[in-house]
Amino acid sequence: MKIWQKTTNVNELVENFTVGRDREFDLQLAAFDVLGSLAHTKMLESIGLMSAKDLQLVQQELKNIYQEIEAGKFTIQPEVEDVHSQIEWLLTQRIGEAGKKIHSGRSRNDQVLVDLKLFFRHEIREIVSLVKTLFDLLIKLSNQYKDVMLPGYTHLQIAMPSSFGLWFGAYAESLVDDLEMVLASYKVANKNPLGAAAGYGSSFPLNRTLTTKLLGFESLNYNVVYALMGRGKTERIVAQGLSAVAATLAKMAMDQCLYLSQNFSFVSYPDQLTTGSSIMPHKKNPDVWEIMRGKCNRIQTLPNDLALMTTNLPSGYHRDLQLLKETLFPAFTDLKDCLHMATFMLENVSVKEAILEDERYQYLFSVEETNRRVLSGVPFREAYQQIGAEIENASFNPTKTVNHTHEGSIGNLCNEEITECMQDVLKLFHFERIDSAIEKLLS
Repeated sequence: MKIWQKTTNVNELVENFTVGRDREFDLQLAAFDVLGSLAHTKMLESIGLMSAKDLQLVQQELKNIYQEIEAGKFTIQPEVEDVHSQIEWLLTQRIGEAGKKIHSGRSRNDQVLVDLKLFFRHEIREIVSLVKTLFDLLIKLSNQYKDVMLPGYTHLQIAMPSSFGLWFGAYAESLVDDLEMVLASYKVANKNPLGAAAGYGSSFPLNRTLTTKLLGFESLNYNVVYALMGRGKTERIVAQGLSAVAATLAKMAMDQCLYLSQNFSFVSYPDQLTTGSSIMPHKKNPDVWEIMRGKCNRIQTLPNDLALMTTNLPSGYHRDLQLLKETLFPAFTDLKDCLHMATFMLENVSVKEAILEDERYQYLFSVEETNRRVLSGVPFREAYQQIGAEIENASFNPTKTVNHTHEGSIGNLCNEEITECMQDVLKLFHFERIDSAIEKLLS
């Protein structure tokens, strides 16, 4: 009999339909379920609902199970409905009656919620680390290629001179703003729902502040009804953070697909990083960037997907919420893979120099020539008309140099300032607090 069932006579078809892929995704929550139980049982002992002897047995065996999970030796047996029941069953089998006491004062609802929040915290941290690695590479490349000119486009038409320094630096700064969104989602995930039980609290004198401290949460979800309302809302907000990073990567991928094409030919990659054609011997296809673009565009649909799945659900728990794992969990994996591959590809990129010497790009300098005449005393509107007439009668012969000195321009990239902005955002995550709390919990 399942822990939550009152009868063994549950239709198999109903059970298979309602469980779905939940066991598969639950395996990713196993370590976090143990951490939640370690904190919860310490709290139970502190308020007299578990003896010191039972606590010692439970804590030691939970840590043993944690080590099994970390070693990849943990499974959810077919007759057990989820990870929470599997861990409780293992405890009971191994240490007896003490294992049956760990669920006092909590519900499956707040147990799942705390597992999810711990999981989100962990996954967000990995995303942040990969973003920082890519950011550092982009700043390095921006500085390395700051003097290599590149055509700038508006409406996919030749516009004004740019540089690889600007291009790489632009995506670096974009990642800074993306992490602001990720930070917001992290702050929402880093609040403790444990003790809300089924959403209406408990008659036990629970110490929710203690479990908050033990698990390294920044604060509580105080109101117990709202704590359960956070299921679904947290996922939507986290999805927004992932979507922000994905949007930057998708745009970067599109640029690289264009720049690698023969019509642009601004960059190249080693043959082993591109793919060929089954019929055209000359092809070097940017498949990595194309797959990345597709994956990241799919991630950008997540906030809407999750919003539609949770729209108009009243307060309280509903089984629909289980399905959110099926869309959000794979998104973490996909985004981490995309961040890793973006770094890998850009570590091997070659940029073409002297691009702007090609005559097709001479109109890029129309604004530069207009500005030169303005600086010599010609009113802007007259200078604009003069250059326009020269372009029309094919007499335009620009000086192909630029002199941009203001903040964030070709000659003043402000990469040091952008790096400081990234460092300021990273400090706000306070990952060291979590490390300290979890280390103490597992010691």
